Amino acid sequence: MSASKPKESGEVRIGHSLNKKEEEFVARRRNTVLQCLQKFVIRCSQDAVPNIALLGSGGGQRAMVGLLGSLVQLDKAGLLDCILYLSGVSGSTWCMASLYKEPDWSTKLETVKDQIIRRISTPGVKLTDALAKLKKYYYGKDIFSLTDVWAVMLVTLYVKEIDECKLSEQWSQQSKDPFPIYTVIDKQCKQREEGDPWFEISPHEAGYSLTGAFVETSSFGSQFANKMKKQDEMDMLYLQALCSSVFADEEEIWKWIKDPHSPPIDQCYQVLLNLVDMNLTVLKGTDPSALDQSIRTTLTDLLISVCRCIAQWIWGRHYNFLHSMTDEAVPAALLEGETRDYEDAGLLLNSPYFSVLRKERDIDLIISLDFSEADSFTTVTQTAEMCKKLKIPFPEVNITNEDVKKPKAFYVFKGKDAPTVIHIPLFNVVNCGDKIDVWRKKYGTSQVPYSAEMIAELLQVSGKNFSINRSKLLEQIRAVAEAKYFQAQARQL
Repeated sequence: MSASKPKESGEVRIGHSLNKKEEEFVARRRNTVLQCLQKFVIRCSQDAVPNIALLGSGGGQRAMVGLLGSLVQLDKAGLLDCILYLSGVSGSTWCMASLYKEPDWSTKLETVKDQIIRRISTPGVKLTDALAKLKKYYYGKDIFSLTDVWAVMLVTLYVKEIDECKLSEQWSQQSKDPFPIYTVIDKQCKQREEGDPWFEISPHEAGYSLTGAFVETSSFGSQFANKMKKQDEMDMLYLQALCSSVFADEEEIWKWIKDPHSPPIDQCYQVLLNLVDMNLTVLKGTDPSALDQSIRTTLTDLLISVCRCIAQWIWGRHYNFLHSMTDEAVPAALLEGETRDYEDAGLLLNSPYFSVLRKERDIDLIISLDFSEADSFTTVTQTAEMCKKLKIPFPEVNITNEDVKKPKAFYVFKGKDAPTVIHIPLFNVVNCGDKIDVWRKKYGTSQVPYSAEMIAELLQVSGKNFSINRSKLLEQIRAVAEAKYFQAQARQL
């Protein structure tokens, strides 16, 4: 498909091909993958390197620490350089954002891991710094939403920093790390069950994965209709909040309220109301010493704006870069409205499968790490069902009731003309014995930030899934690599 543009300026790309810069990176990264496979004496060639994607599900701080522990052990197994793509949902994106702050983190992961653990074990961000950051969001954007509040008041509670780096600036063309893909969903598409809900954000482009409609990441959030109105690129703190805005969907909230086993919904409201209370406290003149005058004088307007966002439940609102376009390749639902709302992808599917199932990425092997709260197989079974409806190649997934009750540590699903899927539940009978429920309860998503001891324990148990399954993982990598090699050889005959 050819590129299309809105009425005036601003680059919007309509097409399923990969971004040129991503293509260039993939070509370079395949050299790294090839060298890694050759170390294990795996039959492979330059023109038939398998494309392997590692997926991290959502799960709050459990997912953040679990993904980190998994990557560390994958590195120790000598297999990290096999990974072409690293994609995450919700809490896994907190880990990704921390990793990619450090250029070429995969070449010095043990050191980077120690830095991350030290940071998330500290008291965290000061109130004055948090409110100062909120003020920046308020004055720096056309559209202020509860995602800005979520970033400052909730995400900083876990990641213990205000990361103002920009994704497009963070990524170096000479990077030696897997290509990162952050994922969210389009709230309107999800609620109306129309259009394309799957939205990906990479260092180069942000857009709808299955439709093939993208804008440069540095321009995501800008207004394209009529005369282009540029907005600053979102920083990494906000991106992490956008990816983890689990309370952004009011329809889901009502479902959880009606579910007696649901997590405490009032925690979300409490975070937001705490901010209102802090504002009111300062406005009343009590204990203003901790806040500088510039913040104090803006609290009235900020308070009103926050209350309005709460009343209308406005989360993740951005200008719609497809508004006012005319292109038959784009579903009409995506062209509607001057703004779109984006939210935690876990509200629809708690794993970023659709970011790597784009045909152009040609993925041969998916390694799915599941850090979900309860059922360890919902992500993979839902993906199989969705792919069947969308006619996207995906292996058949059959899970027994025994597996749901007592998940094993390693599952492999294969299908004709479909990627091989390896599914690894965080807590399983191998690393937790008969105490899986105890581990799940201890590391719940609604927990306050974990202690240093809990972090160390979770790192160990998540890493164990790779140390105990190294030979199985290597066997599957060998299988997809050699199958691709022999297919390439057959085509040359």
